Amino acid sequence: MQPRSYGPFAYSPIVHRPRWTLPGNARVALWVIPNIEFFALDEQVPAAAGGGGLTPDVPTWSARDYGNRVGIFRMMKALDRFGIRGTVALNSDLCRHHPEILEEAGKRGWELMGHNESNTRRLNAVAPEEERGIVARTVQTIRDATGQRPVGWLGSGLQETWNTLEHLSAEGVRYVCDWTNDDQPYWMTLPGGRSILSVPYSQELNDKPAFEKRHMTAPEFAEMICRQFDVLWEEGAESGRVMAIALHPYLTGVPHRIRELEEALAYVCKHDGVWRATGSEIAAAYAEAFPFTEVEAA
Repeated sequence: MQPRSYGPFAYSPIVHRPRWTLPGNARVALWVIPNIEFFALDEQVPAAAGGGGLTPDVPTWSARDYGNRVGIFRMMKALDRFGIRGTVALNSDLCRHHPEILEEAGKRGWELMGHNESNTRRLNAVAPEEERGIVARTVQTIRDATGQRPVGWLGSGLQETWNTLEHLSAEGVRYVCDWTNDDQPYWMTLPGGRSILSVPYSQELNDKPAFEKRHMTAPEFAEMICRQFDVLWEEGAESGRVMAIALHPYLTGVPHRIRELEEALAYVCKHDGVWRATGSEIAAAYAEAFPFTEVEAA
């Protein structure tokens, strides 16, 4: 898209929209997104992720490697308890370095989204000609390694350029999660009458800012999950809502935090009207209910 003062979509106040009926007449689509990431030891961890120093940054890197060695498997067991299939935001370099993680995800029927090649390289920090290559290689690497072609995308650091959406569409990506400005999906209009769907990710129900920026405790994060659900479940009686929970194995997958996640999920899942969904299922349900029309989305 060209630089502009508002996004490539119409402003749509939620109180003026038609009712969105979720599958099974659910009120809330519960969407859990484990970020399974690869940080190269010989590259700087971005300052926004807690790094930015010289390499090797052993303490910063080791904390994240714990998530891939231990935390993700603890998290998988927790989600298994509630019949929740994760939608993985996946750095494609992980396919080469840690295929064992993807084998376990495949056994559980988890969905894989593109999430750049590595979390040490972000789209808005590379040369313009390199961005398209990162998107293409990420999608192809995941497909070659797992047999699953990603139809969703979350940028590392949620970062994009003015060209990202077109690159994603060209690679067959159907939904993107970087835009955290709604509780429902919505269509984005791209050049040539093409479209891509925004599915709402979260910077609020996200363990990374919760623990690393707000310095919340695990019980406080669990309480936030429950209170967020209470409001969305109430509003979902009028029109369906998406509740995204973003998790990082090196944070929530540690022993002293995992029980609080389980307690929060138990609270959510004991309610009627909760649809445990993947990102592509949410996107498909919305697209079926509200097919894209260029006039409406422009």
